[in-house]
Amino acid sequence: MAKKITSREENYSQWYLDVIEAAQLADSSPVRGCMIIRPHGYAIWENIQKELDRMFKETGVKNAYFPLFIPKSFLEKEAKHAEGFAKEVAIVTHHRLKLGENGKLIPDAPLEEPLIVRPTSETIMYDTFSRWIQSYRDLPLLINQWCNVVRWELRTRPFLRTMEFLWQEGHTVHATKKEADEETLAMLEIYRKFTEEYLAVPVAVGYKTESEKFAGADYTTCIEAMMQDTKALQAGTSHMLGQNFAKSFEVKFLDEKGESQYAWQTSWGLSTRIIGALIMAHSDDKGLVLPPKIAPIQTVIVPIWGEKEEERNNIFEAADKIAEELKKIGLSVEMDKRDARPGAKFFEWEKKGVPVRIEIGPKDLEANSIIAVRRDTGEKETVAMADAEKRIPELLEAIQKNLFEKALEFRKENTHAVNSWEEFVSHIPEAKRGEAEDAKTGRGGFLLAHWCGKAECEAEIKKRTKATIRCVPFDQPGEEGKCVLCGGASKKRVIFAKAY
Repeated sequence: MAKKITSREENYSQWYLDVIEAAQLADSSPVRGCMIIRPHGYAIWENIQKELDRMFKETGVKNAYFPLFIPKSFLEKEAKHAEGFAKEVAIVTHHRLKLGENGKLIPDAPLEEPLIVRPTSETIMYDTFSRWIQSYRDLPLLINQWCNVVRWELRTRPFLRTMEFLWQEGHTVHATKKEADEETLAMLEIYRKFTEEYLAVPVAVGYKTESEKFAGADYTTCIEAMMQDTKALQAGTSHMLGQNFAKSFEVKFLDEKGESQYAWQTSWGLSTRIIGALIMAHSDDKGLVLPPKIAPIQTVIVPIWGEKEEERNNIFEAADKIAEELKKIGLSVEMDKRDARPGAKFFEWEKKGVPVRIEIGPKDLEANSIIAVRRDTGEKETVAMADAEKRIPELLEAIQKNLFEKALEFRKENTHAVNSWEEFVSHIPEAKRGEAEDAKTGRGGFLLAHWCGKAECEAEIKKRTKATIRCVPFDQPGEEGKCVLCGGASKKRVIFAKAY
């Protein structure tokens, strides 16, 4: 018997894990903190890759691949970068094993220089860029790679935070600061557009604070999404690296006057964590809910037949015809002809989040119609077979739009402008006003609050409430106010939230 999915209200964390299991997205691994991505989960990642890769290449970006192993000395060249990743890296110190006592394998040959297992590729890529770039004519250099990275996380959760994960990392080199600034924002806009238009997840767009920015960057920009438990999730980042790495790795070029100049650089990335966002933004207590634009299977056709072979053959023939018509217009279609009870098959495809289910039974065949069922609302409608080619795409479009609008409305309902510390903590679950104050039971969400700009206040708020500044929004208008904690002067509200 299939395991029951825990409801979101009962236990949100367990619900998330249950949906992943029920939808067959991932499995646990023998290696602690890692996950096995199952075919259905990987198919979602492939669709994400396909669409993002197209969007990147439209801007002139080209794909390459760089080694998994990075010399330890490379990581040490940029001090802030080294400090930022020091506690997360895995390191290789030996290159072979030998058989010891009691049949145990023990390290044998030490490496001359330890190798870091890639946590991110700035260092090894920029060492290479220093040889690829000689003149201003070699710029801009726009490189992306799809790969895996390793960060030694202590607390892990499938897709959201694992020791090994898949991602893309873009790295660009420019002749001027202006070009690098423009590239930073242009790639962030691609992330915003992709996340909202394909994943149907609305995001807040803005800058990270100094304490939250990428190690070694001049500044970091990000997109932040709200999950159904009102926590925030960082869905993508784009970093302006300035000349910090260029000076560490001698990434120089001769300008038009023949003078040597340090280049300006950016990096940007989005990972399989976005699948976690996809799950938590849309799914329900029945299982996964997928937006049609990213769903590996947009429509599943389930024929329903009795004991008569002729009846079954006629229904299969009609189902095959509809499948072919839908495939011709570019839809991904799955045909479920398994000899199993219809209800069990309906339940399986519901758990996997297929946007539209088509049912064809004897009565439907007699009426030359089908039953179309929406995954997002559960609504059923009868559609003439002759109209399926037109109606199914309309339903998919409606589902895509509905999922975005529903998520956007949820975010609006759970975004609050707050003007005092008491008001602030009243919204944060388990927040404390002070050492002796009782815990609060607020719902959370995005809190638009004034902040003085001091790292000390930012850290104290995090200590007391576990809420962090998710971003300084681009679209937040200037507004005189007082810091929600210390009362210091503030010119703009920022977004605070508890986050994954």
